Amino acid sequence: MAIEGFDYKGFAQSMAEQAKELVPKDLQPDDQEYIVNTLGNFTLMAGEAIYNDESLQITAEQAVFITQIIAEWSFHKSIDLIHSGIDKSYWDTIMQKIAFTIFEVAKQGVIRNLKQEQLLQAVEMHVVKVYKKCIEDLEKRGVINEQVKELAESQSNIDAMAKQAAEEQLKQKEAPLEEIDNRRKEVQKRREEQRKQRRIEKEMEASAGTITVRQMRLMSLALVMRILSPDKAQSIMNKFDEGDSRLILNYMGMANLESQIDGDILLNCLKEVKNFLPAQRKLSQENVMGDLLRLYRSNPREKIEKIIKNERPLVKRFISQAYDGEYSGLPLKVADIVAQYVEDSI
Repeated sequence: MAIEGFDYKGFAQSMAEQAKELVPKDLQPDDQEYIVNTLGNFTLMAGEAIYNDESLQITAEQAVFITQIIAEWSFHKSIDLIHSGIDKSYWDTIMQKIAFTIFEVAKQGVIRNLKQEQLLQAVEMHVVKVYKKCIEDLEKRGVINEQVKELAESQSNIDAMAKQAAEEQLKQKEAPLEEIDNRRKEVQKRREEQRKQRRIEKEMEASAGTITVRQMRLMSLALVMRILSPDKAQSIMNKFDEGDSRLILNYMGMANLESQIDGDILLNCLKEVKNFLPAQRKLSQENVMGDLLRLYRSNPREKIEKIIKNERPLVKRFISQAYDGEYSGLPLKVADIVAQYVEDSI
């Protein structure tokens, strides 16, 4: 069933029209056209995919949110590519990988009811990771040299626009000083985090022979998380404190991470890391009902009903009948998502 009220064609056209007004005027006309067309095409394709996906249970507002994220990042990263020094023939491939990553991360975040701030942080983390990997792959293939690689990796139009917005606010006397200061701090914080990550990478390269056991465990986990889906990676990341999470993210972004780890030590660490990985299980009616019944035994019914009080009647009926050991006929994937949502909310 199509998402009622979601006009993805009109929305994509609106995003493209707005992009025309925002593209940097110092760019060549064909580059400006590339930005607008790329944003419009990816927004249209993402909106159409969401609109026609009958398995999704999301509102028109959520559908707009996902496609808007894709539009905004398509705008920023296409500008970064134009300034990167990379030949134009490689832009589309890079942008396709970025758009697909954003689509999957944003869609799963909405399905899992992540807070908006958490979802946007997850999207940004994966965009930076994919963009950097694409550039490194071009260098390995001999398409670009080290100088172009460094230039491309230094591009960040989203930071540049944030800085420009803060400076423009500063010129306006009526703008609240506190808001201007907050914007400036956000830009500074982002750049400080980037400098910190580069510093950690250099320190790791310089001290490859003195890596501690704790560092080795985190590096081993980073290797594993590179191949996991975004939602599984995020669920594992939530098990660590902020300091370890930051280290893991830094390790995940290291181009030569594998060469820093001794093979024998890696195998031992991976055995320990296995305890953090979510167990693979077959998606079945029995497993979903088993998860719910386990939650019911350890939590008061009032607590669970409070969690779903604002959900749709179909979801409420499913939860209510599950108390009596009955399966209401909800699609299995949707039922599994509901069960995971309840468990994560407790």
